[in-house]
Amino acid sequence: MINLRMLAARTVYQVLVHGRSLSDCLPETLTRVRELRDQSFLQAMCYGVCRWYYRLDALAHLLLEKPLKLKDQDIHCLILVGLYQLTEMRVPAHAVLDETVSAAQAFKKPWAKGLVNAVLRSYQRSASELNEKMLQSLVTLYMHPQWIIDQVQKNWLLDWQDILTANNQRPPFALRVNQKQITRERYLEKLTANNMKARIIPETQAGILLEQPVDVQDLPGFLIGEVSVQDGAAQLAAELLELKAGQRVLDMCAAPGGKTAHILELQPDVELVAVDRDEKRLQDVRNNLARLQLLATCISADAGGKEWSDGQLFDRILLDAPCSASGVIRRHPDIKILRRATDIAKLVHEQTRLLNAAWGLLKPGGLLVYATCSIFPEENVAVLQAFLTSHPDATEEMIRMDWGKSCAVGRQILPGMHDMDGFYFARLKRGLN
Repeated sequence: MINLRMLAARTVYQVLVHGRSLSDCLPETLTRVRELRDQSFLQAMCYGVCRWYYRLDALAHLLLEKPLKLKDQDIHCLILVGLYQLTEMRVPAHAVLDETVSAAQAFKKPWAKGLVNAVLRSYQRSASELNEKMLQSLVTLYMHPQWIIDQVQKNWLLDWQDILTANNQRPPFALRVNQKQITRERYLEKLTANNMKARIIPETQAGILLEQPVDVQDLPGFLIGEVSVQDGAAQLAAELLELKAGQRVLDMCAAPGGKTAHILELQPDVELVAVDRDEKRLQDVRNNLARLQLLATCISADAGGKEWSDGQLFDRILLDAPCSASGVIRRHPDIKILRRATDIAKLVHEQTRLLNAAWGLLKPGGLLVYATCSIFPEENVAVLQAFLTSHPDATEEMIRMDWGKSCAVGRQILPGMHDMDGFYFARLKRGLN
């Protein structure tokens, strides 16, 4: 029988030591587990350790007499898995100790069994004192690296504590109803009939929040394309395009395809081109479109290059720019571990490159929506201000909505606002001359 704690530790090891994302390495691990309940438990441990990493790691260092060597970081990860179960999961302590200690054997390091046992029992004996120590540092209190804490404090002086707290919450389970097939009201009735409590997301045209997450296969109408899983903030991108029949529309950096599909759900009578440089992720776009019975031209290429374009211009462009993903940490807690402060300047360079490329593809009079899932102004307002300064044919098309916060350019939704992820949006219109 496969030890779930061992699998969790190996997955966390991939994140901490090899820098892989949970989205990349966890699916491989889940294929080794048959029971849905065990898959959920394994996923909860992996996400939980990443979410609480900065506190768990500090606890581990206090409890270990000396840090483990690089070759034994798998055992360090196992200790983190054990500590997470003891601190945050409703697992009987004896089961935590038995199963986590047994997992050490699976690493072919029998000496580690005694160490893991000693560390976890030591935490049990001194939990109150150790937990008190965790409240004395911002890093262990808010469970973020210091550079993110500093950045959020600097950028959002009145909101920084709310943002960091929201980042550590489990994300809501949001749906987008395919109104090409069914109304939101009718779909809510279907959920009620299936004993699934839900409510609308009033800031959106098609959004619904489920009270409890479920497997997507259990969602009524999912397999025939009546609904998709998508955060409420992400649903705003397509709405901001103000689509009309007959338009030519470009979705840059389209994968995994949620916004691509939403464009066609809102306005089926457009010519849509979806471009993404990652062929594997572009297949996700195709799969999404197929399930929803929608059609688009999907191109695997660098959206900022010229080799893919046939020279025809677009009426509407959505640039969902690659970013720090600092607004979706609650969905992807490994971002706190994997992202570096030095990444921001590189991302700004890429965002600027893509924005310039997009502008060259936009018709005079056309509309461009710039979106990121970042809350850092360097990637958002600053990029747009610099672009507007250097492009006299570009003007801001104001977003006259009451969601989010108004910025010098565009609007910002902070994590947790309206039960949404953190997203930034701006609209630019190209002059006729």
